[in-house]
Amino acid sequence: MVQPGSTEELILWIGTIGMALGTLAFIAMGWGEKDEQKQEFYIITIFITAIAAVSYFSMATGYGLIEVAGIDIYWARYADWLFTTPLLLLDLALLAGANRNTIATLVGLDVAMVVTGLAGALATEGATFRIAWWGISCGFFVALLYFLVSTLSQQAAKRSGDVAATFSTLRNIVIVLWTAYPIVWIIGTESTLGYIGLTTETALFAVLDLAAKVGFGFILLRSRKVLDSVSSAAAQSAD
Repeated sequence: MVQPGSTEELILWIGTIGMALGTLAFIAMGWGEKDEQKQEFYIITIFITAIAAVSYFSMATGYGLIEVAGIDIYWARYADWLFTTPLLLLDLALLAGANRNTIATLVGLDVAMVVTGLAGALATEGATFRIAWWGISCGFFVALLYFLVSTLSQQAAKRSGDVAATFSTLRNIVIVLWTAYPIVWIIGTESTLGYIGLTTETALFAVLDLAAKVGFGFILLRSRKVLDSVSSAAAQSAD
């Protein structure tokens, strides 16, 4: 149970407010947009932070927390990742002009990564099984990174200079920030290693989430020129 007035609760409320403000900002940025291709980016990005805001609200109010084998597990965090990380990848894939097979591969690897990570958090057999599940999840993550830096990057390289540059920036942000998640997990409480406490773990995840969702969204949506280029390329492909 989140203790009322604790630092942990404050962190979760900051996460809630940050995601909510990001959602409102993205709605304002896309307000009045008529182009369907550009609307797609706004819709996806708005849902990313909106889902995250609901997740953080549930954790801040104590509903997103359960106890497994004596360990506090924020299940709502995994529910958040299960929906928002595929949407983040979809934003990247649309920016790169990826085909359906590439998108399906990325989303499939991502879902497998999150689900196996959740299995590790919920494992009751002890640290060995938790860390084993973490290793499996990391395996899916490595495969995901391979597709990001190979197939998806190759497709993005065919785009205009501004689009390709924005893709590279967002891809690198995803690689760096997403790599930090399993590191925080393994040194935190859910692995049972406990090199950092739950409050520190919660703070680190909150910083990563805000950067990976709100920060990602601002970089993607701030450039009308990039979105115009993607929309024009999509229209030409349709013709």
